[in-house]
Amino acid sequence: EIRELKSEFKSLLDLFPFEAEPPLPAKSRKLSWPVDVGRGTYTVLADIRRQIAFLGELLVSLGRALMHPKEIRWRDALAVADAAGVNALPIITLMGFLIGLILAFQSAVPLKQFGAELYVADLVAISVVRELGPLMTAILLAGRSGSAFAAEIGTMKVNEEIDALTTMGLGPVRFLVVPRILAGTFVSPLLTLYFNLVALVGAAVVVMSFGYPIVTYNNQVMHALTLTAVLSGLLKSFVFGIIIAGVGCQRGLTTGTGAIAVGVSTTKSVVAGILLTILVDGVFSVVYYALGV
Repeated sequence: EIRELKSEFKSLLDLFPFEAEPPLPAKSRKLSWPVDVGRGTYTVLADIRRQIAFLGELLVSLGRALMHPKEIRWRDALAVADAAGVNALPIITLMGFLIGLILAFQSAVPLKQFGAELYVADLVAISVVRELGPLMTAILLAGRSGSAFAAEIGTMKVNEEIDALTTMGLGPVRFLVVPRILAGTFVSPLLTLYFNLVALVGAAVVVMSFGYPIVTYNNQVMHALTLTAVLSGLLKSFVFGIIIAGVGCQRGLTTGTGAIAVGVSTTKSVVAGILLTILVDGVFSVVYYALGV
């Protein structure tokens, strides 16, 4: 309460009117399950719509990049390939060797009952080259490179660097996404080949421990593998690389505001990348079976 305030001071006080504190917000009521289902459905459909829009813009940008290769930022693509490929060799080496070792030991248990331990080489070679090599490499790339793409682009989105690129007339997809897609597409088949080689080395250690010479193991592997099996695995890895890089970049571009949003986008990129990879792998299995590959 203010009393007997001089007029010259009252004009100053009127510049800062007193406002009562707003009332506390009412306690939110728990929504019914139909509302929860509706909101969840709307969120999923909106996410699918954003992914379709991103896919269309990406195809346009890739087509333009193929028509005008000089517009591609090759230096950035090589830097991303170095980070996603060369720096991933240690973890690929460890995982590949252990997968080959474990698979050989596990398959040797039933084959030993029939005195066919040598056919461990055939089993490991076919399973790794056709299935486990591309799939495990894609999962490692999703956890390592796909999350990095989402975190990098998500941080740029939070810092309003994406808006700055758009203001300067530089499309974020063409400027940021295309080099990462090209790097992921190029690196994934190479890492898959390296994973296959290391896994076969791990299986060779097990087979040699059974008393077979390395020449016999090599002949079994060469007899089991065909060019069709190798190319079918590389085709998978090629598609998986596009999926992992594309999902990581798309989640980064759709990042919200705040530091927590970057973590959410990174988590979503890993989960969505692995899920889509396994789904596409299932489609490949059905198609290969139908074609007799």
